[in-house]
Amino acid sequence: MSNRFFISGAAGGLGKAFAVECARRGWDLFLTDLNRSSLETLSSGLRRSFLVDVDYFPADLTDDRSREQLFSHLDSLGIFFSGLVNVAGLNFEGSFLEISRLSLRTILRLNIESTLEVTHFLLSRASPLVPFRVVTVASLAAFYPMPFKATYAASKTFLFNFSLALKEELRDRNATVTVLCPAGLPTTSASIHSIDTQGVMGHITTENIGGVVSRTLDRALQGRPLVIPGFVNQLLMSVGSLLPAALLARLIHRRWSRAQRRKQAAQKEAQFIT
Repeated sequence: MSNRFFISGAAGGLGKAFAVECARRGWDLFLTDLNRSSLETLSSGLRRSFLVDVDYFPADLTDDRSREQLFSHLDSLGIFFSGLVNVAGLNFEGSFLEISRLSLRTILRLNIESTLEVTHFLLSRASPLVPFRVVTVASLAAFYPMPFKATYAASKTFLFNFSLALKEELRDRNATVTVLCPAGLPTTSASIHSIDTQGVMGHITTENIGGVVSRTLDRALQGRPLVIPGFVNQLLMSVGSLLPAALLARLIHRRWSRAQRRKQAAQKEAQFIT
């Protein structure tokens, strides 16, 4: 029986990287994201390049009706899965008061609500013949109170704790859970710009996407609970765990305040040039 992995957020930079690596390993795929044309292009490319079976269904995972349509479609196909990669997520960088209430709800619905519902459903479609692997993308921000990323970081803390708890619940069900906590990943032009505005620290904590994805899947197959890519990031997590949360928040605020000033200066310069 072949492996089949489900990937949410498959049309984004990290989602595509997971899809390519899974297909390279000969695993069949089911992909979802918002954009139908992006999913169609990605699916056809993976089929041609790796000769695997790739299905897709576009869905807005922030909308409960759209999620139910996705689940109904999967039920109608009658297929089972050997793995799930929860990639879909939304970030916001800036002051809490700058973000709209609609955007706050959208972050929570995508990062938390949809991840829980997709995981709950996919576990009901787990193959009885092979171990089921859950990979959930959190963030290094999950370990810290993050000024200027307060809602995003808190949502990733939720996913980190949820993943570790779920792993224990699934011990007797032939299933494992692995949570990926990367720092910077150059997946989009916005993420690259954010890395640049952080200066030296932004660059030394950034990891290669392909390497991160490959190592994460290897760790998932081994049943490892946590992946933190890069020695510097592992060190930061260890050092951070020794400091009081209030002190961490103050130190991070100082660092991100400088990053925000650089970002604003770059935006003003770009406006002047154009």
